[in-house]
Amino acid sequence: MRSLDSLFDALARSRFRSRFELGPREQADLDRHGLDTIRVHAARFVDERLAPAGPVNDGKQTPMRNHPVFVAQHATATCCRHCLARWHGIAPHRLLSDAERRYICDVIMAWLARRYDPAHARAPRQAELF
Repeated sequence: MRSLDSLFDALARSRFRSRFELGPREQADLDRHGLDTIRVHAARFVDERLAPAGPVNDGKQTPMRNHPVFVAQHATATCCRHCLARWHGIAPHRLLSDAERRYICDVIMAWLARRYDPAHARAPRQAELF
C-alpha cells in the first residue's frame, strides 16, 4: 500500500486516471449526502465488490458513473483487483484484510474530499433528519 501523497502524484501523471471528474449527478449526490454517508457507501461497495478473493465480474464490477464512489474508484485505481495489485501493491486472489479495506476507503474518500465543498451542500430537510 502506498502513501496518499505518492499515490496522488502518480495518478496525476496518468492520462487515464487524471481525466476522471464528478459529473453533475455525482457532485449533487456528494453534496446532498456529505462525506460521512458517502464513506458508508464506499465501505459497502468495497466489502461487496472488492473484498472477496474472487470478486464477481472482476475488472467489470465497478460502473463508470451514477455514484461519486464509482467515479472515485476509477480515478484512484481502486476499481478492481487488477488495479489494486498494480497501483497499490495489494495482492489479488485472496480476501482483503480489514486494514486494506480501510486503506481503499481512505483513498476513495481523500479523492472525494478534494471535490466536496460543504458550503454548496444542501442542508437536509426536516423529514430527512428522522
